[in-house]
Amino acid sequence: MEKEFNSISIPKLVLKLGVPSMLAQFFNIIYSIVDRIFIGNMPGDGSIALAAIGVCAPAITAISAFATMIGIGGASYMSLSLGRQDKTSAKRAINNAFLMTIVISIAVISVVLAFMKPMLYGLGCSDNMYPYAKVYMTIYILGTFASFCSIGMNQFILAQGYAGRGMVAVVIGALCNVFLDPLFIYVFKMGIAGAAAATVASQGLAMIFVLYTLRRREMPVRLGFGDFRIHTIGRILLIGIMPFFITLFDNMILILLNVQLRRWGGDMGDVYIACCAVVQSFMVIVNCPGTGITNGCGTLFGYHYGAGNFDKVMSIFKYVFLLCLFYMLILMAVAQTAVTPFVRLFLNDPGQIALAGRLISKYTLGLWGIAIQFAFVDGLTAMGEVRYALPLSLFRKVVYIAFVFILPLVTTLDNLFYVGTIADVVGSLFTVFVFFTFIKDRLKPSA
Repeated sequence: MEKEFNSISIPKLVLKLGVPSMLAQFFNIIYSIVDRIFIGNMPGDGSIALAAIGVCAPAITAISAFATMIGIGGASYMSLSLGRQDKTSAKRAINNAFLMTIVISIAVISVVLAFMKPMLYGLGCSDNMYPYAKVYMTIYILGTFASFCSIGMNQFILAQGYAGRGMVAVVIGALCNVFLDPLFIYVFKMGIAGAAAATVASQGLAMIFVLYTLRRREMPVRLGFGDFRIHTIGRILLIGIMPFFITLFDNMILILLNVQLRRWGGDMGDVYIACCAVVQSFMVIVNCPGTGITNGCGTLFGYHYGAGNFDKVMSIFKYVFLLCLFYMLILMAVAQTAVTPFVRLFLNDPGQIALAGRLISKYTLGLWGIAIQFAFVDGLTAMGEVRYALPLSLFRKVVYIAFVFILPLVTTLDNLFYVGTIADVVGSLFTVFVFFTFIKDRLKPSA
């Protein structure tokens, strides 16, 4: 890995690591979208079941934030250690991250099962939705350890330069989910419970592949069990707390959006929440591959920053941004001109299809700004510079929260969905200004 990182040009490395990781996330999208497609098309109660999954989505993503915290925190610490030629610390990073995966998954399962009902109602669940949401969430939460391993521990495959194998892990789970969803939902007549069971089973298979790969002798840093250190856990948490809080705030703003739709939607509240679930499904297509690019290239940021190669770090920022921007511009074009076929995957009612299409178009006018956020915020996080990354990320979310409350007071409920565009544009301009004015020069190694 060290030889490649020092000899191959940065543009080629960004493509070599970023593209496979991005493609892997296309398959990862299937986890969240396939369930919604099959559930939304169930005869009779498909629409209300889809709305129930939309209510569960923020909780599921918040739970996944723990896996992201462990994975990105540990993998970034590993990359920084390898850049400093400290293989012992790199080994401790993966071992301690695995221990954290075990302990935190047990804690999460216990807490969620104990507070299921108030949690779901707090997320905007109605009495009609609750039976569906409870079944889906209960089954899903029992697979937390498999989910944490398939998401978090996979980061250590990427961190060692094996983007292709990291992609295979995601593909295994996603393809199994595509096969198992219709089997469990329709053939076994399990309904929404079948969607959750299919996802858990698929994540279990992905987990097996991830752990097997990390134990292979050819891995530069193999997964073991031992050498647990409080200091190492602290470093992982220090770096990983940034993506953790980002995910939590992303979920908070999604919850606020659902709450506002419930508050201002009246008799149309459930319809708006169902359409919002489709909007968020489109945003999964935006965010997952974008995160895949930055996760795949995170090891580049960490390695060269740890080695003190400032010029290469700035080059990585540039080419990761360009790759993200290319992808976001494609999705902007689709969202504004050809989103109806996507909406029809989830909804059957013509009125709801038209409404969801309008909402997606309004929500995504500023996707180019997300490319800036991904490149700079995720890059700084991978370098362990949470002190700079966190304020840049939080600013966008503060803008989002403010306009979630302001827009319903001054315009129609449809126009509330401009909140995504406003936050993306304002947040990205703020990030560019702060990075080049205050942060860039502080990243240079001391003379």
